[in-house]
Amino acid sequence: MINYKIILFAFYLISSIGLNIHAQSNTQKPNIIFIFADDWGYGDLSAHGSTWIKTPNIDKMIGEGMDFANFTVNSPVCSPSRVAVMTGQFPARQSIHQHFQGWKAHEQRDMPDWMDPNGMSLPREFQKAGYVTGHFGKWHLGSAPDMPHESAYGIDSYATFNGSKAIDIPKAGSVGVDYAVEFIKKHKDQPFYVNLWLHEAHLAHFPLQKFMDEFGELDKQKQVYASVIAEGDEAVGRIMALLQNLGIAENTLVVFSTDNGPEWEGTEKEKSHKGNGLGKYYSVGETGGLKGQKRSLFAGGIRVPFVAKWPKVIPQGVKDDTSVITAVDLLPTFFEAAGIDMPKDYQPDGESMMAAFKGAGFERSKPIFWEWRGGTSNEYTWPTLGVRDGDYKLVVDVTGDKYELYNIKEDWKEENDLAGKDPEKAKTLLKLVNEWKESLPKEPRKTCLSAARKKSTKANKSGHKKEATKNAKIKG
Repeated sequence: MINYKIILFAFYLISSIGLNIHAQSNTQKPNIIFIFADDWGYGDLSAHGSTWIKTPNIDKMIGEGMDFANFTVNSPVCSPSRVAVMTGQFPARQSIHQHFQGWKAHEQRDMPDWMDPNGMSLPREFQKAGYVTGHFGKWHLGSAPDMPHESAYGIDSYATFNGSKAIDIPKAGSVGVDYAVEFIKKHKDQPFYVNLWLHEAHLAHFPLQKFMDEFGELDKQKQVYASVIAEGDEAVGRIMALLQNLGIAENTLVVFSTDNGPEWEGTEKEKSHKGNGLGKYYSVGETGGLKGQKRSLFAGGIRVPFVAKWPKVIPQGVKDDTSVITAVDLLPTFFEAAGIDMPKDYQPDGESMMAAFKGAGFERSKPIFWEWRGGTSNEYTWPTLGVRDGDYKLVVDVTGDKYELYNIKEDWKEENDLAGKDPEKAKTLLKLVNEWKESLPKEPRKTCLSAARKKSTKANKSGHKKEATKNAKIKG
């Protein structure tokens, strides 16, 4: 005799398990991968109009996701640009306004020797939220023998160059990508956050022969550069294919961007790079017609590619050229995507752009600020401060007396200086950026100084004291 009560109970049990599994899949935390290339121009994508560079994998990502045309990084050089991403704050808040090079250079620049590990760190917050975190490729968030290891910033697994050398990998080649691939395979069944920071197209150039053969019809300069960009594009393709093969693509947000605009083209004498790899002569990246390049606060130095893909969340094949977004927006955006609360004692400079990711556009409510103390080497690198508020952007030189004003909405390439035509708007933005400048720290955080630098500072102070005593005796 059939026991219908047992059958009904079994049916109920199976249904409950199915519902629970479905509920878990719907509430599963998304994986996030941030791919940060190095020194690419806005025009260094075939999807952005390049006629000789090929980026099929990033173009495919654009077709399956969104391409944001109005994205800027927060510095025209790598270290401060990366600090902005990691902290969600303008790098000047930590007195970081040039690249990390060594404590003696930092001392002259009035910079710390590394990013503060006690401050905000995006990976650490993900780690606290139950994510496993990884960082592979470039680091460059400090430069000193006793700088903190990457793990001090909440990173579980890492293999870097320009880092702490705890797990040091070569700049050239795909070693960082290999590490990222293995990390993703290992942690495919748990939520993960990954920084994959590529070397391409930073100096020195190490083009692979297979790509040199592919671009053999180009002149040597373009052949080398196109080959280097192709290697970076291949890395993106490897990650996207891996996610698909592992069955986790739909639950993974992938963002691709680059830390600043392209390097300036060098002379014939700069074909080699300090005896290792190829030099600046082959740096022929394109800004898409934007003024300025790396080390410039004009558009060509800070407006870079920004592509995002997240199936079932981000619409496919959409170009957003109205949402004004910037690098400090990544942290609050990633937090919202992962359901991570903003720490109560932390004040971000960025805003979540999740509405833009969902195709609804994004209306910025906060101004964007830039500080760059790299000096002036040509007509495009003189601005040391910049601010964008609404449709207008102002750039200012180190004296504060020279400035230019642009309506970015109407003048994307920053060709028409409006400072003379609209002096009131220029004056308003000048006041805004000067007030921001005054709010910045006057010296680097003492907890972020190397032992050698502290020793040097102590010796210098002691020497000055002795000299002052000696002069006092002589005068007496």
